[in-house]
Formats: sequence, C-alpha cells, structure tokens
Amino acid sequence: MEDLRDHGPQPLDSMMEVWQLSNHQLVDLSTEQLSHKQVQRARKGRQMTLPMMQKVCRAFNIAIWTDLPKESKETYFEYMHRHLFNYAKGYDADWIDPNKSLFPEK
Repeated sequence: MEDLRDHGPQPLDSMMEVWQLSNHQLVDLSTEQLSHKQVQRARKGRQMTLPMMQKVCRAFNIAIWTDLPKESKETYFEYMHRHLFNYAKGYDADWIDPNKSLFPEK
C-alpha cells in the first residue's frame, strides 16, 4: 500500500542543488529551531505541516540571502512554501523561477 504522506523528491531538493546549499547551511543559518532531520524529510518529500514548510522556506531564503552579493539582494525574489513543495496549496508545476539570473555558477 502506498503511503500518502510521501510525495517523492521535492522542488526544494533540486533548488538547494542549484543554489549550492547543504542541509547543514539551512540548519546553521535558521533563526528558528530546525534540525537536519527536518530538512532531509522536507527534501525527500515526507509530508510536513504548513508551519514546518514555512520554517524550512524561511531558512532557505536566509541561506540564499546571506550568500548573495550586495547588488543582487534588491532583485532577489523570496520563495514561498508553494514554490518549494509540490503538495502545498497553490503549487504550480509550470512556475518559472525569477531568480535564474542570480543562480551561482557551477
């Protein structure tokens, strides 16, 4: 029987790779209590509550913000939970990331 709480790899996972962020960076820079286990579950698609999705999202935005050059901070679009989780209300699979020009070079 399929577990309805597992949603598979989330957009958060691929976005963390694009932004070159680790689970540890999110945990370390979070201003709230966030654990490595919570970040890993978020990336792998274990269903989370809305407050937990928002907490992970805030940590994700902070981690990106701290690495951005000063001139890019004004144009940075802050992600919302609906951009990072495919089971969140309002998720759009065809959404185009407005921060593409800010992605770090590999």
